[in-house]
Amino acid sequence: MNFTLRQLQYFSAVADQRNFGRAAQVCHVSQPALSVQIKALEETLGGPLFERQARDILLTPLGRDVLDYARQVLGAADRLDQFARDSSSGHRSLSIGIIPTIAPYLLSGVLAGLRTTDVSLRVQIREARTERLLTMLRAGEIDAGVMALPSGGNELFELPLFEDRFFLAGSAGRLQTVPTNPDALRPIDLQKAQLMLLDDGHCLTDQALEVCGQDRSSGLINMGASSLATLSRLVADGFGLTLMPELAARSETEAVPGLQLMRFGAPQPARTVGLVRRLSTGREDWFDSLAEVIRRVGEEIVTATRQ
Repeated sequence: MNFTLRQLQYFSAVADQRNFGRAAQVCHVSQPALSVQIKALEETLGGPLFERQARDILLTPLGRDVLDYARQVLGAADRLDQFARDSSSGHRSLSIGIIPTIAPYLLSGVLAGLRTTDVSLRVQIREARTERLLTMLRAGEIDAGVMALPSGGNELFELPLFEDRFFLAGSAGRLQTVPTNPDALRPIDLQKAQLMLLDDGHCLTDQALEVCGQDRSSGLINMGASSLATLSRLVADGFGLTLMPELAARSETEAVPGLQLMRFGAPQPARTVGLVRRLSTGREDWFDSLAEVIRRVGEEIVTATRQ
């Protein structure tokens, strides 16, 4: 590598300021020193990075391409520097992935619990659908993922944490049209035309289709909502029925006037919420501590809906 981080910093500053003098002030160097480093970077990269006009500085096509890479490199360098400072001072970091149908309802309590157990812990949260989380987990971009089990990854370790049962959710009028005794209600009793589910890619949609004995080939099932919050408002307005996890039930019914819930008969359909890590990671203390916090918070939420 024939260029330096300092050269990339100077280059980025000129691109931001569009003026060599102001960029030099931002970087706390003289303008000649900055210009020398920019010139050296241009020679290394094989062409001019800026169009030097009388009253402005513009990026050349090469400069636009290089700027994106430069900012990625500088961002990574900043994160590495922060990591080094944290490690030397005893701080630890943890990157956790969590699926969208769990994150809004579980995350606040989990973060509060982690803060209580280890105030020095720095937690980064990545919210994404299951397939994306598994990709990030395998690539080492996150340390663990909170998702519905099974995840389907043979090279991953899965730890079940708690059971999250499903309600039937909809408007009062819609629920009254369900032609069965609520104590004997089964998901398979629901008509295809009544179901509204999240759009493709959400594992909750796959779980709902499975417990209802349906598949994606039916054109009668509406799979278009992007979040449980949107879905809750649609079914509360009478546009259909859906399956609502206990984890989301209290939050959504409080937020959406008119949303009603009905229990299924035993055995009640449910999903298993768990924590997933790479097998190569090993069972370290942080994983057990994280699992215990998630289990406690999750069980508190779902237990409250069963009282």
